[in-house]
Amino acid sequence: MENIHSFQERLENHFVLDHHDIGFLYSLSAGAGYTVTDSLLCQQQILQAADVLMARFQKKGQFIQAWGKLGDPKEYRLIIDSLINLPLLFRATEISGDMRYQEVAQKHYQTLLKTVIRENATTFHTYYFDPLTGEPSHGATHQGNSDDSIWARGQSWAILGIPLNESYSQNKQENGAQKDTSLTNAGFPQNYNEIVDVFLTNLPQDLVPYWDFDFNDQVPSDKDSSALAITACGLLEAEKSNAYPAAKELAQGMIYQLGEKYSAKHETVNEGLLLHGVYAHAEGKGIDEPNLWGDYFYFEALMRLANPEWKKYW
Repeated sequence: MENIHSFQERLENHFVLDHHDIGFLYSLSAGAGYTVTDSLLCQQQILQAADVLMARFQKKGQFIQAWGKLGDPKEYRLIIDSLINLPLLFRATEISGDMRYQEVAQKHYQTLLKTVIRENATTFHTYYFDPLTGEPSHGATHQGNSDDSIWARGQSWAILGIPLNESYSQNKQENGAQKDTSLTNAGFPQNYNEIVDVFLTNLPQDLVPYWDFDFNDQVPSDKDSSALAITACGLLEAEKSNAYPAAKELAQGMIYQLGEKYSAKHETVNEGLLLHGVYAHAEGKGIDEPNLWGDYFYFEALMRLANPEWKKYW
């Protein structure tokens, strides 16, 4: 709980919280603490963090602004990573009974599905909106190879983020509403399987993706092991709803490959557990090295496989 107190100080001082990644930060701190201990402090922290995230919601466009000063035309956009931030809002509704959190999460989720995911089930990293009208403008990249390429980790965020959010979203039929033909029987978007297929089709021989799918074994570049760990977690979450065929078996193969070929188990000196990750290749940051999210999702996938009763922190 010592770290929980430090995260409370961060909230009270609003220390580097002008971004949407509050969901990442507080789901894996206060959210994890609440899952394990039912701590009142963790409950309060989830609600406080959710309020900070809610403040970034843009009514014009119906989305949570990712970065920058609110309303800045240069930053009036969402990004695909934000799918993993939304469970914080769903949990805030569960704790408080206040439906505003869930409503904002659902609005952002639906906006993202309509914009960031292309018609061919590939993904943009970011998507801009007109700040005056809220109308969708255009997709672009931030960490991918180009605006039109497929950033590997972005595709992974979709594979994990959709089942995480669907685990909170009630099927409309349960409420007596008319069936939404854009959804699968599991309640997932119809193109979820295609999103997974895009990722699998673009994997190289050793299954660990290059940081962007512009690259392959014939035109190689640096690998991003974290993208495979994230995808494995997504498949294991999707498997709960039978949303993708043989999801568990695929995830097992991915984690086995990471453990055998990409883990630091044979390294004498290393700062991480999962080797050959990428942070922001275009900016020259964190290339071919371990990273926090790679290590985390590798362990989450291992926990999901080792203990089917494990309660996720999201």
